[in-house]
Amino acid sequence: MPRPARTLRSRPAPAGRPAGPRGPGRIAATVRARLAAGGRERGANPVELAVMMPVILVLLFGSIQVGVWFVARSTALNAAQTGVNAQRTFDAGPDAGRDRATSFLRRSGDWLVGWDRTGPTCVETATDVTCTVRGRSLSVIPGVDFEVVQTAHGPAERWTTG
Repeated sequence: MPRPARTLRSRPAPAGRPAGPRGPGRIAATVRARLAAGGRERGANPVELAVMMPVILVLLFGSIQVGVWFVARSTALNAAQTGVNAQRTFDAGPDAGRDRATSFLRRSGDWLVGWDRTGPTCVETATDVTCTVRGRSLSVIPGVDFEVVQTAHGPAERWTTG
């Protein structure tokens, strides 16, 4: 069987040269050539980063603030639903929903701040119960407050004639 023809890669390297296009001397020469050729563009990356970094930080903190606001909304809605579930039972006391929502908010952490100034409000009619929780989301960006108002609604348990 005949041997395949020799290519550049299959030939042995001359004695004074590295054995391939990626030898140690070749890499250093390439790096030196690129550094010498890029005289006008040297230092452009730090300037670009200095221009873009405020935009990146605003987007980062803005996205974190939006996430915190959604968690605060979820906390307020869960507290309002807990209040409705407690208030709508047949033998519930007049403040059962408010007390249960307050207990939930105290255990849920500081995602929702300022809720204790007005407190949760629960209104009961003959057929319905509505609880509302108000507050502000925790602020990641100083001076920026987002108001959170969540309301839950449900039917009251009652005896009816059939």
